[in-house]
Amino acid sequence: MARGETIAGLDIGTTKTCAVIAASGSDGLEILGVGEAPSTGMRKGVVTDLEETVRAIEAATEKAERMAGVHVSHVYVGVTGEHMQSTNNRGVVAVTGDDREVIQTDVRRVVDASKIINLAADRQIIHALPRHFTIDGQDGVTDPVGMSGGRLEVDTHIVTGGSSFISNVLKCVHRAGLETAGIVFEPLASSASTLLPEEKQVGVVLLDIGGGTTDIAVFADGGVVHSATIPVGGNILTNDIALGLKTTFAEAENVKRTYGSGVARADETERIFQVKSLDGRSTREVTSAQLRSIVLPRVLEIFRLAKANVVDRLPRDQVLSEVVLTGGGAHLRGIETTAAEVFGLPVRVGVPSTIAGLTDAVKQPEYATAVGLVLFGPRGEQSPHGLNGHGSGAFAKLWSWFTSIWN
Repeated sequence: MARGETIAGLDIGTTKTCAVIAASGSDGLEILGVGEAPSTGMRKGVVTDLEETVRAIEAATEKAERMAGVHVSHVYVGVTGEHMQSTNNRGVVAVTGDDREVIQTDVRRVVDASKIINLAADRQIIHALPRHFTIDGQDGVTDPVGMSGGRLEVDTHIVTGGSSFISNVLKCVHRAGLETAGIVFEPLASSASTLLPEEKQVGVVLLDIGGGTTDIAVFADGGVVHSATIPVGGNILTNDIALGLKTTFAEAENVKRTYGSGVARADETERIFQVKSLDGRSTREVTSAQLRSIVLPRVLEIFRLAKANVVDRLPRDQVLSEVVLTGGGAHLRGIETTAAEVFGLPVRVGVPSTIAGLTDAVKQPEYATAVGLVLFGPRGEQSPHGLNGHGSGAFAKLWSWFTSIWN
C-alpha cells in the first residue's frame, strides 16, 4: 500500500453497522474516521432486510467519511454467520526453481493445491491461510522462499461460506454505492486488532461476542487452527431479560448494560432498581439477584457451546494458554470470571490496540472487528510468508459472478 493511501473496513453486525477509514503513513496505518449506525436488517450474520441494511451501510460510511474528510469507494467487508465453516488441509508440490530452490511461484502452487477440497456447489472458499510449511520432511518452516529442497508441503486453514448468504451482503454493499475490496471472516479481523503475536504463538482462543453470533478463532504456533461461528450472542441475553422482567427489548438492553452481571456471586452489595413495564407507564422493583438468575444461565450456555466447539475440533494434545473476549458482549460486568471458570484458562477483554489514531471511544471491544478489517483486509491470504491476497482466490470468482448480475 502506498503511503497516504486510504483503506476502509465495514462491519455489518446484528445490532450496529460500523465503518472505519484508515490511511497508511510512515509508522503504519492510522485511523482517520469511524462511523456507525443501528442495524435492523441483519440477523445472526444473515441479511433479512435488504433496504434496511443498505441504509445502515450508507449512514455509517457517511459518518466515517465526514470524520476522515475523504471519500472511499472500496471497503473490506466482514462476514459471519452459522453458514461459515472451516477446515485444515495439506497441499504438496514439487519444487521447480533452479537448483531446487523454493521460489514464490512454488509457494503459490502449494497453497493452491491445499485448496482442493470437497466443496458443495453453494459454498465458496473465503480464506486459505498457511499455518506452516514443510520442505523434504523438515516441518515448522515459516518462510520457505530461498530454501532448498525437492518437495514442498503446506498446512492450511481454509474458511468457507455459503455463496448465497455472502452474495446478499455484497449486494447491500453494492447498492450503498461501494465496491467490495475483499471479504474477511470477522473473528480473523478481530484477532488482527486485539491479539499479540506472542499470544498467537503460545495458544489463544478469541471469542467475539456480538449481538447475534459469537465468533471463534483459535491460534497456536503463530497461525489459526480453528475458526467458527455459533448462533448465539448478546441479544439473546437481552431477550431473556425482556421476557423475564416483562419489559421492552430497549429497556432490557439498558438494564443489561447498567446492572447486568456475568458472575454467579455478586462481589458487591445487592442492588434494587426500577424497570419499566411493557407499556412504559409504570415501573416495578427488581433486585440484582433476580437479574443474575436470568443472565447467568445464558452466559454459561454461550461459553459452554464455545468450549464444546473448540474441544471437538482441536487435537487433544493442543495446548492453549488464554482466552480473549471481545465484541459488545465483553462489556458485561464480571464476564471474564465466568469464562475463566468454564475454560479453565486466564481470560482478558481484548480491545483494538495494534493501530495508531485510536481514540478512547474506539478502544472498546465492540470495535475490534471494524478496526481489524483495515489491518487484515489488505493482507488477505497473505501471511508472513509473502503470499498474494484475495485477488486470485475464490473471492475473485465469487466477486466476478456477483458483478455479472449487474451487467
